[in-house]
Amino acid sequence: MKKYRWDILVIALLLLVSVSLVLILNLTKTDGRFVVVEIDGKVSSEYPLSQNGTFPLNGGTNTLVIEDGKAYLINSSCPDHTCERTGKIHYVGQSIVCLPNRLSVTVRGESDESGPDLIS
Repeated sequence: MKKYRWDILVIALLLLVSVSLVLILNLTKTDGRFVVVEIDGKVSSEYPLSQNGTFPLNGGTNTLVIEDGKAYLINSSCPDHTCERTGKIHYVGQSIVCLPNRLSVTVRGESDESGPDLIS
């Protein structure tokens, strides 16, 4: 048993850290107020999540739907339709990306939010 004592301790510590991180990330999620649409890396449009509607994007190659404070893409012209299967987004920082159409939809907390993100 003495041989495995450190193994058990390391595994327990890793589990504790993992559970703590998951709890922290889930408890600090905030609902967004806007979605920002970027095409070719440039902001194309911005829509409030409080406004239900259907919005054609990128010349009609994608369609953004906002319902009940959640946004999702339908009717994409891309071959794999991964962006359609991403699902509904509504938390700050969530995004849907359509690489073939060079399109991204990102949830923001405020319309003028332009601070650094985790990647930069």
